[in-house]
Amino acid sequence: MSFFERLRNEFIDIIDWPNQDTDTLVWKFPRYDNEIKMNAKLTVREAQQAVFINEGKIADVYMPGMYTLQTQNMPILSTLKGWKYGFESPFKADVFFVSTRQAIDQKWGTKNAITLSDDRFGMIEIRAFGTYAFKVTDAGKFLKEIAGIDREYTTEEIEGQLKSIISTRFTTAAGGGNIPIEKFASNLDGLSTMIQEKLNADFEAYGLLITKFLVENVSMPEDLKKEIFEYSRLNKIDMQKLTQFRVADSIPIAAANESIAGLGAGIGAGIGVGNMMAGAFSQANAAQQQSAGPSGPPPLAQPVQYFTGTDGKQAGPFDPGQVQQMIQSGAIRRDTLMWKAGMPAWAAAESIGDIASFFSATPPPLN
Repeated sequence: MSFFERLRNEFIDIIDWPNQDTDTLVWKFPRYDNEIKMNAKLTVREAQQAVFINEGKIADVYMPGMYTLQTQNMPILSTLKGWKYGFESPFKADVFFVSTRQAIDQKWGTKNAITLSDDRFGMIEIRAFGTYAFKVTDAGKFLKEIAGIDREYTTEEIEGQLKSIISTRFTTAAGGGNIPIEKFASNLDGLSTMIQEKLNADFEAYGLLITKFLVENVSMPEDLKKEIFEYSRLNKIDMQKLTQFRVADSIPIAAANESIAGLGAGIGAGIGVGNMMAGAFSQANAAQQQSAGPSGPPPLAQPVQYFTGTDGKQAGPFDPGQVQQMIQSGAIRRDTLMWKAGMPAWAAAESIGDIASFFSATPPPLN
C-alpha cells in the first residue's frame, strides 16, 4: 500500500462488505493500522451480520441495516473501551462480516459402519450418506466456536469440520434414538426429518442451522433388508388369506414334480397339497361361520398370562395380580423384558400398556 493510500485511509469512514461471494462465510474488514472514526458509517447487507471484536473479545453484533457508529449503538464495545459520555476519538477494533445465506448441496456420510441393536433382528450394521444445507444464524457464536478470527473463512474450510460433526451426531442419534429399523430400510423422508431435528438441537450451540437434511441411501445386507420388508408385510397381511394363497400357489410345483420324481410321487404330492388346501379352506369356512354369529354363549375370557425374561432366563406364566405384586416387591423393574400372547417380541415392562399403570401405582423406594 502506497503512502498516499495509507494517508487516505488513516481514518475509516465507511465499513462494508460489497463483494460478497457464495463460497466465503467470514471476511475481515481490511485496514493498514488505521482507526475507525466515531460516527463512521457501517453498512450490513442482507444475508450478512457484522461482528466487532476488541482485543480478542466479541463485542457488538449488527444485523442487516445502515448504522452511524456512536457509543449509543455500541454498548458492549463502549463498556470494553471504558468510554465516557461524549467521547469522540477514533478507535481500533477488528470488524468481521459473516455470511448468513444458505450453503447448499453439501455432502455427508458415515465414515464407519453404525451398529444398531433391535429387539427383533439383533445387532445390525448400517452405513448412510446424503446431502444437507446450512446457514449461520448467530455470527458471534459461529466465530467463537467454528471460524476463529482468520481473515477469510470459506465453505471449503468448514466442509470437513461439519462432515465430522454431522457424522458423529448422526451416529449418536441413530444408535441411541430408539429409531425403528424399518425407517432405515424404507422411510428415508421420515428418517431425514427426525435426524435433522436432533442435529439442530446440537448445532444451535455453534450458531448454525441445518436448513435441509437428506438421507439419500442407507446400506445394509440385502438378506436383512428382505427380512425387514417381510416382517413389515406380515404385520399388515391377513394370515389366513396368506396361508390360502401359499397353498394354492404350491399346486403347480406339485404338478411339476410328476415329471421329475414320477407319476406316483406327483400324485402323492398333489393329494397331500389337496389335503392341505382342503384343511385350509375348512379352517377359513369355520372362521366365517364363527364370525356369522355364535349358536350358544361365547366362551369365558381367559386371564392374560405374562412371562418375564431376566439374565437370559424365562419365567412364568404370571397373572396380572402376580405381576403387580412382583412390581411392588421390586422383582419386576421398568426395564424388565416381558411378553404375552399376541406380542411380536419381548418388550420393556413399562412400554406394555396394561402393565405400565402398575408402576404409577407403586410408591418410589425410600432413600
